[in-house]
Amino acid sequence: MKLGLHLPVSGHDASPEVIARTAEEAERIGLDSVWTWERLLRPTVPIAMGGPGGPVMDPPEAFASVYDPLDTLAYVAARTTRVTLGTSVLVSLFQNPVILARRIATIDRLSGGRLVAGIGQGWMEQEFAAAGVPMSRRGAGFEEHILAMRAVWGPNPVRFEGRRYQIPESEIGPKPVRPGGPTLLIGAAVPAAVERAARLGAGVTLVIFDFDATRETITTFRRTAEAAGHDPASLPIAIQVNGSVTAKPLDERAPLTGSPEQVATDLEALDADHVFWNDPMTGTDEQLHNLAQLIAK
Repeated sequence: MKLGLHLPVSGHDASPEVIARTAEEAERIGLDSVWTWERLLRPTVPIAMGGPGGPVMDPPEAFASVYDPLDTLAYVAARTTRVTLGTSVLVSLFQNPVILARRIATIDRLSGGRLVAGIGQGWMEQEFAAAGVPMSRRGAGFEEHILAMRAVWGPNPVRFEGRRYQIPESEIGPKPVRPGGPTLLIGAAVPAAVERAARLGAGVTLVIFDFDATRETITTFRRTAEAAGHDPASLPIAIQVNGSVTAKPLDERAPLTGSPEQVATDLEALDADHVFWNDPMTGTDEQLHNLAQLIAK
């Protein structure tokens, strides 16, 4: 199982120096990956978390300043040599599929094929308004966006005719290092999204809150992928942990948090390919130290 860490890309204290130092240290201690995420803006009014109909709350302060996920990874690619570079997640609908596919392929090339493209369809109404994209693009429009990007990553000449996106027959490059595109993960928070990723033959990235629910989701994903004609073993499953590995054991804890010994036991019980931690409340030096202890287990 591969282990990773979210880079400190959000908040007013984020800086190129801290981001680079974190990525370099993550590689030095033996972590497998570093990750970024996307937020366009922080509304000044309460928002529906998760999308229309969700609980209304004040948006987190961290939303106010988030470094662009792909630009950050291009910067980190030049400062590292081995570590995998991931997005979890990039909201793909905010960019034209040809432009986004070329940006992803460019970073994949510049990094020697180290990019993992984790994408999602977004949920915040204010961001869709700012991007000039209707929320109705989610669902079927999101699937078409993925198919258009895959066409760009495929052999020339490229041609795509969809309901929402069209690509005239053209030569488009650069192509990603691996034929067909980089490793693709789809962020999934509801059953329909999990099943969509499986049907499309993509991997999936999940946020873990409960062991039993996550195991059930993984089973559904693999069963749906197999029914769609894909090899489930070839589709990666990544787990994001909103918390940290801690120096001392915790009596009450969320899955995959707590001491290195506690987390190591949790990892043995979880059938996933990649686990990475995201905790903006804990300093990166402390997180890296504790993750180094976990790696040593």
